[in-house]
Amino acid sequence: MDRLMAVVVLTAVIHLINTLIYAVRPAGVITGRLATAYSLFNVIFLIAQTANMLQAPLLSSIIEHAIQRGTEAAGSGAALLQSVAYRQELAHLNVQVRTVILGATLGTLVGGLFIPTFITFFTKGIYLFDQVRSVPKMIGLLLFSPVKAASQVRQAVRIPNRQFFLQALRQKINIPKKFLVLNVLVTGIYTTAVLSAIYAGALYPEFRSTAAFLSGIINGIATVLFATVVDPTAAGITDQALRGERPEQDIKQMCFYLALTRLLGTILAQLFFVPAALIIKYAAQLIARGGF
Repeated sequence: MDRLMAVVVLTAVIHLINTLIYAVRPAGVITGRLATAYSLFNVIFLIAQTANMLQAPLLSSIIEHAIQRGTEAAGSGAALLQSVAYRQELAHLNVQVRTVILGATLGTLVGGLFIPTFITFFTKGIYLFDQVRSVPKMIGLLLFSPVKAASQVRQAVRIPNRQFFLQALRQKINIPKKFLVLNVLVTGIYTTAVLSAIYAGALYPEFRSTAAFLSGIINGIATVLFATVVDPTAAGITDQALRGERPEQDIKQMCFYLALTRLLGTILAQLFFVPAALIIKYAAQLIARGGF
């Protein structure tokens, strides 16, 4: 498989799983076992972690090859960034990274479409875990009863149609809108932070390692917003539903809008990509020149 296509696929898998996590809260409320729901999801999240470990070096190698080709064509020196050959490599690299961001959007879209299926599937998984009390046993039952497992998966598959989305959008929003808007911003930043940092290394090749490690500058903003507004609000709504202070429908609505705003956030990342790279490049220059 082409290196870029492999990165796009891995990125899509990561964002698909990170979107499916929104189904954990509804499944936890339905079963009354929220802690178990999150614990079981961690098993699935290992797939995203593995994909992330593979994606990072592949993505870095794409950047390194672009810098190497540009340097060999233009020759090293102070005028490297002004050379036509290196600028062509940067333009091509820009398209490649934007393709990776598109992979994040597609993965989020697929994950959002399968959230209703995952809620049903995950709810059954929680009840099954209650019976066997062991993740290995649960996996063993699924592996040694493939026909039964496949039958249950087929019954759980529910891909929303156009009418479902129209109806969901027409319903009155009973959850805070501010945290949904912030989820768009947070997702946009998270989606592009590492990509912008790596691209900034190509814009400042002499200190590209410094630039690559500065993704925290961009991610820090998203982390603060997520930790202080987005996650506490979602947790509060979930707790209210568990106590019976909110209808179960509010949790499903929250799940729908979090997935929708996450999708919009990955699209917004296309706009954040270059400005974030320029901020990181500037920070790397300050560090390299002893400004910090």
